[in-house]
Amino acid sequence: MPALVLLGAQWGDEGKGKATDLLGGSVDYVVRYQGGNNAGHTVVVGDQKYALHLLPSGILSPGCTPVIGNGVVVDPAVLLSELSGLNERGVDTSKLLLSGNAHLITPYHTTVDKVTERFLGKRKIGTTGRGIGPTYADKINRVGIRVQDLFDESILLQKVEASLDFKNQVLAKLYNRRAIAAEQVVEELLGYAGQLKGFVADTSLILNDAIDDGKVVLFEGGQGTLLDVDHGTYPFVTSSNPTAGGACTGAGVGPTKISRVIGILKAYTTRVGAGPFPTELFDDDGEALRRIGAERGVTTGRDRRCGWFDAVIARYATRVNGLTDFFLTKLDVLTGWDQIPVCVAYEIDGKRVEELPYSQSDFHHAKPIYEMLPGWSEDITKAKTFADLPKNAQAYVKALEEMSGARISAIGVGPGRTETIEINSFI
Repeated sequence: MPALVLLGAQWGDEGKGKATDLLGGSVDYVVRYQGGNNAGHTVVVGDQKYALHLLPSGILSPGCTPVIGNGVVVDPAVLLSELSGLNERGVDTSKLLLSGNAHLITPYHTTVDKVTERFLGKRKIGTTGRGIGPTYADKINRVGIRVQDLFDESILLQKVEASLDFKNQVLAKLYNRRAIAAEQVVEELLGYAGQLKGFVADTSLILNDAIDDGKVVLFEGGQGTLLDVDHGTYPFVTSSNPTAGGACTGAGVGPTKISRVIGILKAYTTRVGAGPFPTELFDDDGEALRRIGAERGVTTGRDRRCGWFDAVIARYATRVNGLTDFFLTKLDVLTGWDQIPVCVAYEIDGKRVEELPYSQSDFHHAKPIYEMLPGWSEDITKAKTFADLPKNAQAYVKALEEMSGARISAIGVGPGRTETIEINSFI
């Protein structure tokens, strides 16, 4: 049985939550392998809508074990609040597993994140202010706090003091902020220990054993390919690796155990936060995409920037992730346009470029080259098979598949759980 990676093939917000949830009934484990509560998924089940920020989407599937891997950074207050909210709505969260090696977001990480963004002014990155970047920085600098540290008060105090030695100097001397007392941070963190202890496990061992036993494991990425710290539009990126390779390091599973890599691809393009976006629209079409697609960040609450489909980005995602399949979402949003532009290449310094430029400067100056495809006006939300789609909608999907370099195996034709056309099985 397969181990699958499911990830965003654009700048995030492509509809990974719905795709993961649809597969959740067929898989045994769903694993978040990177990011934190700066990511968000909206999942619609019947007439119920669930906004998940830190928890794997599989938590809504009764037969599935949700896992938060070692590559995730965890704000314990957010995690416990999200669990409580789901419990109040009758969702069983008792099967959750949390890696003891996952790093914790502390109050001083969120403080540093917010004051740094304010200090940068016009040069700010556009973070969510939730302490994600500073937590990953501490992890790399080897002064991070891990989940397992909650259960040894002496070690926890030593690590918090070591982390605050430098940060307090910066807060006081550069940002004119009061120093943070290590004892107060430790007291707050210890308050979460008892509530989290029952979830903590050696998740790498459990997942490897599960795959060896023939279980189906789905690795769920947050954000998207173009926000990857190594392969995204740096520096306007997240602080982790949402790309397929991140599933291995973020969950402790070797690459030879991954059998399928599924990219979630919106039928147009959006992004949240600062950074280059070649197909971004500033006209009525952009506003229509935002309104019809309900393009507002689940976690941030910010309006998403909207633009036409970018095949250059899709090809890039296929290459750096080794994608085997695409799940095309929100095709229904495009209903009503007479013609739909698709970016097939860029113009950079008067030259046509068909692959994503490695140079940051070139990408900032890239101008989209569009090909016009005929639109459709028929309602597609009731379509159950590919043949049910209008001919022009079928042609649009086929054109995107050819341009993107991997087969489109499923199509989202509405926000609901059942509003999906499955062309090829993922499992």
